[in-house]
Amino acid sequence: MNENHSGEDVSHRPHTKRKDKTLLERVLFILSIGLGVGAVPIAPGTVGSLLGPILVWGLQSISESPLFMIGVGVVMILIGLPICAAGIRHYGFKDPKHVVFDEIAAFPFVFAFVPLNWKTAVLGFVMFRAFDIVKPWPIGVFERLPGEWGVMLDDIVAGIFAGILLTLCWNASGPLAFLH
Repeated sequence: MNENHSGEDVSHRPHTKRKDKTLLERVLFILSIGLGVGAVPIAPGTVGSLLGPILVWGLQSISESPLFMIGVGVVMILIGLPICAAGIRHYGFKDPKHVVFDEIAAFPFVFAFVPLNWKTAVLGFVMFRAFDIVKPWPIGVFERLPGEWGVMLDDIVAGIFAGILLTLCWNASGPLAFLH
């Protein structure tokens, strides 16, 4: 829980009440909270992550190429840094729980080598959330990077780990197995 000096929970409050935010800053903030999905009071990271498979579904309708998915993932990182920075500025601390763009941005890496269907969507989602919550080495190392870098990169590495594990499961399962 994020508390101020009086012990009050401030994780849901904006750091500043300034009304002079630019339109760009407001747009970046709205994107940082997943168009509002991250503003839910319970498990915003998990709820925000639900947008990841939806994003991948749209992307894979354009192309299932692993290079395309990885390229989109790289673009998501590049645009995600200023987006997450806006969320950090809004809430006033390093990794606000309502900033979920980083979770969403990880999903092109989760599904780079595996087609999305309801089975792979569930398994990839669960794998990603497990890596993101537990943060085994080296994911936790990336989380300690400063500012938006730590916010973004720990989730991206969790997405890559989930993607590797999901791809191994997909390849090991064979064409008649449960994932296909």
